[in-house]
Amino acid sequence: MSFETNSLKIWLQAARLRTLPLSFSGIIAGAALAIGEGAFNGYIGVLSLWCTLLFQVISNFANDYGDGLKGTDNDQRLGPKRVLQSGLLTSSQLKRGIVILSVVALFSVLLLLLVSFGMSNWPYFVLFFILGIASIWSAIRYTVGGNAYGYNGFGDLFVFLFFGLVSVLGSKFLYTFHISPSDLLPAVVLGSLSVSVLNLNNLRDHENDRFSNKNTLVVKFGYKWGKIYHLLLLILAFLASLGATYFSFDSYLNFLPLLVFIPLLFHAIKVFKTTSPSLLDPELKKVALLTFLWSICFLIGYNNLL
Repeated sequence: MSFETNSLKIWLQAARLRTLPLSFSGIIAGAALAIGEGAFNGYIGVLSLWCTLLFQVISNFANDYGDGLKGTDNDQRLGPKRVLQSGLLTSSQLKRGIVILSVVALFSVLLLLLVSFGMSNWPYFVLFFILGIASIWSAIRYTVGGNAYGYNGFGDLFVFLFFGLVSVLGSKFLYTFHISPSDLLPAVVLGSLSVSVLNLNNLRDHENDRFSNKNTLVVKFGYKWGKIYHLLLLILAFLASLGATYFSFDSYLNFLPLLVFIPLLFHAIKVFKTTSPSLLDPELKKVALLTFLWSICFLIGYNNLL
């Protein structure tokens, strides 16, 4: 990667740091569960956030690279312009950036697992190292390659798995070496809300995606169906949050995460009333930040930190 004048700014643009709060949400929720069991470790917390940051930036580089090469990023796309599309970076530069960050991510995962498991718990070490490799693979293969899963309608599934189940349950396991059935509830909340952000992106870009043969679920089933699907994701997240409140209730602070669904309700109404896909763009940032806020509220409410 070249760092000539102004190049750092370009790489930061490609990294799309505004996407980090959403990716950090599951790590925060996993830490909240660990704090509740008195098992939190600051080194594990910081390294988990660092690895997640790397995974997300790799994903953003790869999306820029894959969509750029496939021609999906074009003048008809409604979202912010990407760096490859704008000619700010070449495909070879982006590819080099993906490779370098993937190597850094692998070493970071190794360090995280050494801190968490040591070498005495080698079965866990091996399992989570495989999960780390899978996370990098998932980040890249969303748009890169001839059979990219994001172009075949599987993006929602992978986002639910990695932003919800793996992020929350996996990060909690690093502290505690176990998972409880009730831990699935915050994982479902964050998985559903993360998929809703992806669905908003797909609703916004569905016309250009169809033209570019990017067969998201919205392209497969239609714009109106995508709005109904969006509402169902928000309902699922609310019900899971309600369940998490019920099973952990010991203070009125446990209701704090449920307050996040008040602005989400107004968001849902706006999505249903919106006829122009371009008007959905501000809603992506709104839901991403509300998802992050939910994780902070869960951290506070679950552990009675106020």
